[in-house]
Amino acid sequence: MKKQLLFLLLLIIFVGRVEASTNSAYSYILMDANTGRVLLSKDKDSKRLIASITKIMTCVLAIESGKLDNLVVVDSSIKKAYGSGIYIEEGEEITLKDLLYGLMLRSGNDAASMIATYVGGSEEEFVKMMNNKAKEIGMKNTIFYNPSGLPTPSGNYSSVYDMALLTRYAMQYDIYREIVSTKKYKVTTNKKTYIWNNKNKLLKYDFITGGKTGYTEESGRTLVSSANINNMNLIAVTIRDSDDWNTHLELYNYAKDNYDSYKVLNKDKFVLPGESYYNNDTLYIKRDVYIPLKNNETKSLTSHIILDKKENITDNEKIGVIKIYLDNYLINEEDIFIIKNNNKKEKKNFFTRIKEWFND
Repeated sequence: MKKQLLFLLLLIIFVGRVEASTNSAYSYILMDANTGRVLLSKDKDSKRLIASITKIMTCVLAIESGKLDNLVVVDSSIKKAYGSGIYIEEGEEITLKDLLYGLMLRSGNDAASMIATYVGGSEEEFVKMMNNKAKEIGMKNTIFYNPSGLPTPSGNYSSVYDMALLTRYAMQYDIYREIVSTKKYKVTTNKKTYIWNNKNKLLKYDFITGGKTGYTEESGRTLVSSANINNMNLIAVTIRDSDDWNTHLELYNYAKDNYDSYKVLNKDKFVLPGESYYNNDTLYIKRDVYIPLKNNETKSLTSHIILDKKENITDNEKIGVIKIYLDNYLINEEDIFIIKNNNKKEKKNFFTRIKEWFND
């Protein structure tokens, strides 16, 4: 049985709309990383060649393999790679984690081939893993043919929206955020020492937290970046943009000028007005929820809470969800968990207490 509670979070918002100047981009998107809300976009669902921003998916699958500390012996699979590389050699011994730094900082196509072979058993099997993960994340306009983004035998296709979804997913991992925010990395193998500088020029700005560059003649310039501005965690993606560095800065300036971050859920002060079924227990959420909202929006946020009435529950079990809407648009879902308070005495009404007196 489900119990539904509806209450209003009456946050009034104010601001005028100012468009970002992003004329050079065929497709772009600005997304709130916390909720997945799209703040600004152009042609966000068009399927286009994406070049080396492909490597975000390659990195994610390597992280999820659980083998980051394993020593990889470089084999002949690197021979099929061309273009940008980290120039590893057959017989070289390097950890999978170090290969990810070479993959993301230097866009090493040889690193991508070696990672795919090591994690997937073969590049073909790894590509299947890539496409399966894309479906799992909800990337509806994406297809991968290789782990690097090279145009042969066929280039990889995606949309700016799908790549923002993928980046949002990747950012849940501390190691991913660590890698893509690193400006310089040094590693020594059994054959040589490497010093890799990150190709992401946006990292010179303090508010930029990571990203991935890409380019082929067929795709044009592609770029993914992430930023933290005034407590807003943001993702920007551009595809086929000859002035992508400036476009990303314009998108972030647009967010800074037009949005403020509102703390709509506080994990330390989380309560459900009118809740009675679990009134002896502690209900909680796992994080504070911030949502960027325009200063000049005149709409209200509403929060719809759905609780499952359960009897045999255990501590830290999920027992419901809180859905936050802006108008009728769902912008965030947060799971609700429980801690049973077995020591808390049940409240007794006046007549029950009188009955107990006479029974004594």
